[in-house]
Order: sequence, then C-alpha cells, then structure tokens
Amino acid sequence: MTTAAAALPVAVARPRPSSAGMARRVHDVWSMTRRSLVHISREPMQLSDVTLQPVLFTVLFVYIFGGGIPIPHGSYKDFVLAGMLALNLVTSTMGTAVGVSTDLHEGMIDRIRSLPMWRASVLVGRSVADLITSCLCALIVGVTGLAVGWRPAAGLAPIVGGFALVLLFTYALSWIATCVGLNSKSPESAASFGFIVLFPLAFISNAMIPTQHMPGWLQAVANWNPVSAVTAAARHLWGNPNPSAAVHAWPMQHPVVAAVGWSLLILAVAAPLAARLFRRRTIE
Repeated sequence: MTTAAAALPVAVARPRPSSAGMARRVHDVWSMTRRSLVHISREPMQLSDVTLQPVLFTVLFVYIFGGGIPIPHGSYKDFVLAGMLALNLVTSTMGTAVGVSTDLHEGMIDRIRSLPMWRASVLVGRSVADLITSCLCALIVGVTGLAVGWRPAAGLAPIVGGFALVLLFTYALSWIATCVGLNSKSPESAASFGFIVLFPLAFISNAMIPTQHMPGWLQAVANWNPVSAVTAAARHLWGNPNPSAAVHAWPMQHPVVAAVGWSLLILAVAAPLAARLFRRRTIE
C-alpha cells in the first residue's frame, strides 16, 4: 500500500514570483535598459534617426510639398505633423532590428545570459530603451512642428493622447523589429527590414497625402494600413485636418479604436514570438 501510494504522481505547483523576485526582475530590466542607453550615449550618431531625421523630414515636407498638396479645411502644416510623427517613429524601429542582431552576432547576449538575471530582461530592457528614444523623437517632432507653424486645436489631454497612441503603436512595432533582429543572419540583413517593410508601410498611407489622391486599388491598401489608422487617430485627437474622415473604410471611421486594436494585436503576437525566437537562438 505504501509502495503504491508512493508511485502515484504528485502534482507540484510552480512557485509564483514573490515580491522580492518581481523587484529583482524590475532591477534586471532597468539594468538592461541602462546598458542600452549607455551604449547609445557612447555612439550618439545612433540617435540620428530620432533627432536629426525628424527635423529634416518635417522642414522638407512642410516647405517643399506644403504648397503643392491641397488640404480641405486646413493647412498642410497642420495636416502633415501627425504623418511626420508616424513616419519618423515607424522607420526608427529599424534600429531595434539592427541592434538586436548586432548584440546576438557579437556574443553580447551570450555574455549577459551567463549572469544570474532574468533572461527576458534582455528583450524587455531593449524595448524600454527604444521607447525612451521614441519619446525623444516625439518631442523633437512636436517642437519642430510648432516652430514651422503647426497648431493643434484641442486641449492638453487629447494632445498627449495623440502622442501616446503613436508611441504605443511604435512600441508594438519594435517587437516585430526584435523578431527580425533575432531571425536575421547578420546586422546588414536586419537593416533591410527598414527598406523592404517599414518605408513602404509608412509611405503607402495617409501620413503625407490624403489617400483620396491615390489610385483606387492603392487607396484600399492605404486605408487599411495600420499607419493610416494611427495617423488619422492623432489628427482626430489633435483637431487637425483629417481628410480620411470622409473615407468609408472602417479604420478611417473609427481611427482611435483601430489604432489601439492594431497596436494590441501586434504586441500580442510579436512579443511572445520574440521570446520564443530568443530562447531558440540562445539555446543553439
């Protein structure tokens, strides 16, 4: 009887992280975030895509295309600022793919894994550091926009909400970039992610021009593009001209809901996938 009882399988509950364990994980994430920020501070040109590029793009688009693209019920300056914010933040995620791939192929991640720390902190810390640099980019776009004449017609809360919405989408997109970096054979191949995916994603949208100016088949693609939903949502919250509101596609009629939905969907798929790819690449 005793032998039979001993042979019975005993269910062992997994220990849940204690408060001390959670604090340790937060500390590990902050350590990896700080490591990424220190690395950037030693190579400031890495920030060119979130510091110099926003200024150049905003000034060039406002003063070169501003007089040639008619915007109903408003100015091109007020129309394009949300597009500039989305364009710069979306394309900046290419740096995430390149950075993750570089760390992986230079053996940095293997050295970090040898330390007594939460393994997922490598990816989470990187994502937090990228979110901080994205906030810097958003600030620069906003200040540059004010300098060239952009004026939101809304209160403080909707203005902050518009910026937060674009940052949420960028954070979700950075996890896709992380997957690309983990799955690429070299940093150079990771960089192609920007030219093959990010730039078409940003330009085939309502970021720079109203989609009504596009051919019919391209309009359908642009109106369902997540970047179009995020950009239209920011314009809606800021009270800026939003020609997409006249488009009958569901994302253009409900841009805020569509933008949040796209962001959460991408995050729910890409973050677990990145964790799985990280485990696979670090076990090989």
